Amino acid sequence: MTKILLVEDNEMNRDMLSRRLIRKGYEVLEAIDGRQGIEMAEREQPDLILMDLSLPEIDGWEATRRIKQSDATRRIPVIALTAHAMSGDKERALQAGCDDFDTKPVDWNRLLSKMQELLGGNSS
Repeated sequence: MTKILLVEDNEMNRDMLSRRLIRKGYEVLEAIDGRQGIEMAEREQPDLILMDLSLPEIDGWEATRRIKQSDATRRIPVIALTAHAMSGDKERALQAGCDDFDTKPVDWNRLLSKMQELLGGNSS
């Protein structure tokens, strides 16, 4: 089963995304801030990370930088998720090491398509 780490501080967003991913057959791990996301990525070795960018403790940009700098986690694809789609945010996320970028509210079919592309043959 494909393992997805969802790093999201908003409980409603986390619950909605988690339930939809589980219905699609994914195993979902949840982290509520960047620090926890980094720790869980190292410990759990998920197949893909959905990373909110506006997080407490360590924001999603810095959390992604740290994940991509670690030999243990740099291969894990990261999709940045943000409600604040300002000019330059996508470029900033990609520079931090994110493999893709999507906006909230989440377009479910578009997000699934991006996930499947990054997972290749390793999707649920």
